[in-house]
Amino acid sequence: MTTVSQRPSLGARRRRFVLERPVESPDGFGGVLRRYVAGPVLWGALAPAGIVDRPAGGRTDTLPAYRITLRGRADLDPTMRLAAGPRRFAIRAVAEPDARGRDRVCHVEELPRESLS
Repeated sequence: MTTVSQRPSLGARRRRFVLERPVESPDGFGGVLRRYVAGPVLWGALAPAGIVDRPAGGRTDTLPAYRITLRGRADLDPTMRLAAGPRRFAIRAVAEPDARGRDRVCHVEELPRESLS
C-alpha cells in the first residue's frame, strides 16, 4: 500500500520564499506587459519532483520541477510565482494534500535565470 507523502515538520519548513503576484498593464499595442511584485514572506519546504520538458522558441528546455509545501493559504494560484533569493519558481498547480486545509503543495518549475531579465 502506498502512502501519501508525509507533512514536512515545522523545522523542515526553513526555506524563505517571497510570493510574487503578477501585475499587468497595457503595452499600447493591444497586449499587456506583465511584471511581478513582491508579496508576503512565506516559509516552506522544497523537495525535488523530477524534470519537465517545455517547448520554447523551436527548442525544448528541460527545467527542474519541485514541490514546495507551505502553510495553508487560499490565495495561491498558477499565475503567481515564488522567489527564494535569486531563484524563481513558476507555480504550475496548487494542491491540498488533505481535507483539513493546513497545507498547500505547490507544484513548481524553476525558471532559468536568463528568462528573468
